[in-house]
Amino acid sequence: MSSGSTRTGVSTVPFWLSPPAYWSPVHYPVSAWTTHAPFASWLVDALRPSSIVELGTHYGYSCFAFAEAAKRLGLHAVVSAIDTWEGDDHAGFYGEEVFRYVESVVRSDYPESVRLVRSRFDQVRDSFADASTDILHIDGRHGYDDARADYAGWVTAVRDGGVVLFHDIAERSDGFGVWRLWEEIAEPGRSFMFEHGHGLGVLGVGEPTVLALRALFSADADTARRIRSDFSRLGGLVARQARATQLERDLETARAQARHLTADVEECKRRVEGLFEVVRAKDTAIRERDERIQAILDSTSWRVTKPLRVVGRVLPRSR
Repeated sequence: MSSGSTRTGVSTVPFWLSPPAYWSPVHYPVSAWTTHAPFASWLVDALRPSSIVELGTHYGYSCFAFAEAAKRLGLHAVVSAIDTWEGDDHAGFYGEEVFRYVESVVRSDYPESVRLVRSRFDQVRDSFADASTDILHIDGRHGYDDARADYAGWVTAVRDGGVVLFHDIAERSDGFGVWRLWEEIAEPGRSFMFEHGHGLGVLGVGEPTVLALRALFSADADTARRIRSDFSRLGGLVARQARATQLERDLETARAQARHLTADVEECKRRVEGLFEVVRAKDTAIRERDERIQAILDSTSWRVTKPLRVVGRVLPRSR
């Protein structure tokens, strides 16, 4: 049996393809993290964390992925999602509707396991004790100096045997510098990187105490290639499901808009019909008036008094 596999019955199953790796997320907000949900579920299953801290949450996709995995595994884990929910020059700036969306999902699905901390990262660091966190996910501003400051300020919050995740380590343009930080701190036997989904770095803190993480960090080149390929494939399936879910939402939105447009058209038709009724009423009134005038003109009395009307027009008026 290879170091990258475990034996179940008569079949050999790679250690990284545990059942949680096949789970589908429940929520699909817009995110650049979409394809990493399978690994998030695998990691939560492998590490069994009680505390996860996320620096940068935005629409909450990764936060929900961690929380959902813990929920399905029956873990009493708390995900502390830290963000200003104002945006930045990489994610873009946005309004209050983003925080309201995240808050509504947490309130409905994860009220006991997700804690939303609306703040700058450095302002709340003292609220987290050293060695108190199992997973630290760094996904805030992506410039080199920003990412390094987040790592330096928060790595001591992670216990020995825990991990730090870095998103966007494969992005090298538009001011992204997480790749540079990753190249400085990644060590053989204590780190692993994924290239899909803009890149995800997995860094062990201290010596890994979990067998699955030790196997991940010590994987040989061929095993590492298979791990990356499998999680890229699983992530692609999640991405397709996300697109299908978004299409369903778009379709329902289009249907709602169509219903509103139909209602507007019906209202316009009612108003136009009302105007036609007014016009028809006026036409009827004019026709009846013309008929009365014609009846007078055709009457005998009108014809008899015609000479008097002519004389009245010819004679000068008295002064």
